Amino acid sequence: QVQLVESGGGLVQAGGSLRLSCAASGGTFSNYAMGWFRQAPGKEREFVAAIRWTYDTDYADSVKGRFTISRDDVKKTVYLQMHSLKPSDTAVYVCATTYATILREAHLYDSWGQGTQVTVSS
Repeated sequence: QVQLVESGGGLVQAGGSLRLSCAASGGTFSNYAMGWFRQAPGKEREFVAAIRWTYDTDYADSVKGRFTISRDDVKKTVYLQMHSLKPSDTAVYVCATTYATILREAHLYDSWGQGTQVTVSS
């Protein structure tokens, strides 16, 4: 099993930037993909971005061009660099791991972190 701890959330003005981190322990880090999901009040959880062990990436259309996901296999950490943040980005951001090849389906992820709050003011 993989344990995940997110950090880096906070309050930022629209147009600002934040960098989220997700530190993993357990499992074989280089063999699973890591993804970011988010959930805002009154809305369902949605896919944000993911990165495979091959470093191939996928992004939701809503964040494409603004967010960048990366991973450091030595530190066993995945990052989500967020630029040009919008109030609609406000949510709890959660990282997760999967051994599946499909990155956008939440039910295919095996381990989940507790989340970090991102709040973007207008």
